[in-house]
Amino acid sequence: MTLSTPSAPVSTPGLAGTPPRREFWFGQPALHTSVRPARDTVRDRLRAWKLPGETCWDAVLLVSELTTNAVLHTGGGHVLCGLMLTGDEPRLRIEVHDEGGTPLRRPERHAGPGEESGRGLFLVQRLADRWGSARSTRTEGNLVWAELAAHP
Repeated sequence: MTLSTPSAPVSTPGLAGTPPRREFWFGQPALHTSVRPARDTVRDRLRAWKLPGETCWDAVLLVSELTTNAVLHTGGGHVLCGLMLTGDEPRLRIEVHDEGGTPLRRPERHAGPGEESGRGLFLVQRLADRWGSARSTRTEGNLVWAELAAHP
């Protein structure tokens, strides 16, 4: 499947009818080696948008966790990432779309001290102001999104 760079934002709860002031999309292969370039791309874009350091750091961590999850669980070949700076009270929305066929669920338990994985969505939950998941209308897989306050 070839992913195209969309030009319109996804209509989602809390943002319906609110046009983005800025929007940026990029696709990546669904490989572990794609996580670092995703972090670098987000860091560079948010610096160009002149967002404060704390917002950039939080967004980079969120993208890292969401992209890692998508790569691990997609079952497809591509991941699509989107950044949207929206609204009168600036909010940064991060979206990661995959090609996975299984709907996502919120984590039901915390990872134990000896477990190597299972903390990503808990980090997202703690770090983001809001977050959620749905079926993607862009990739026919899953969409996981997170929002942060963003004061340029």
